[in-house]
Amino acid sequence: MYGFVNSALGWFHLATALLAMIAGAFVLAANKGTVQHKRVGYVYVVAMVLVCGSALGIYNLTGRFGVFHIMAIVSSLTLVLGMAPLFIKILPRKYKAVHVWFMYYSVLGLYAAFASELSVRIPDKPFFAMVGIATATIFGVGTVFILKKEKIWTKYFEQRLQYQQSA
Repeated sequence: MYGFVNSALGWFHLATALLAMIAGAFVLAANKGTVQHKRVGYVYVVAMVLVCGSALGIYNLTGRFGVFHIMAIVSSLTLVLGMAPLFIKILPRKYKAVHVWFMYYSVLGLYAAFASELSVRIPDKPFFAMVGIATATIFGVGTVFILKKEKIWTKYFEQRLQYQQSA
C-alpha cells in the first residue's frame, strides 16, 4: 500500500482538486449566469487546469503514463469544450446549453476521479475494476440528472434568446 500523498506535486494536486470539487459543487447548485456563478466558475476552471496539469506530472502509481493521465487529457478537453461556447461570439445563444452540458460532465469527471482514487486505495481489490465501478457509478447517476435538466437549460437559453431578439 502506497502513502496517501508522496510529493509536493501530489499535495498541490490534492489541494487544487479539493478547491475544484468545492467550486464545482457550488457552480452546479447555483443559479446560472449570475455574477457569483461566473466568478466561482472561473475559480473552478483555473483549479481544474492546475489539477489536470499536475496530474500529468504524477507517476508514482504505476511509474509510467497511464489511465489517470489519459483521463486528465480527456478532462482538459471537456473543460475546453465547456468554455468554448462562452468565448466564440459567432455561436447562437442556444449553444450556451453546450457550455452547461460539458461543464456538468467536467465536474462529474472530477468526482469520478476522486471516487476512483479512493477506491484504488482499498487493499486487495482489483485496480481497473474498482476504477471502472467508481467511474460508471458517478457518470451513470450524473447522466440521469443531466438528461432531466437538459430540457430546462435548453428552454432557458432559447427564452433568453427570444427576449434579447425582441428587445
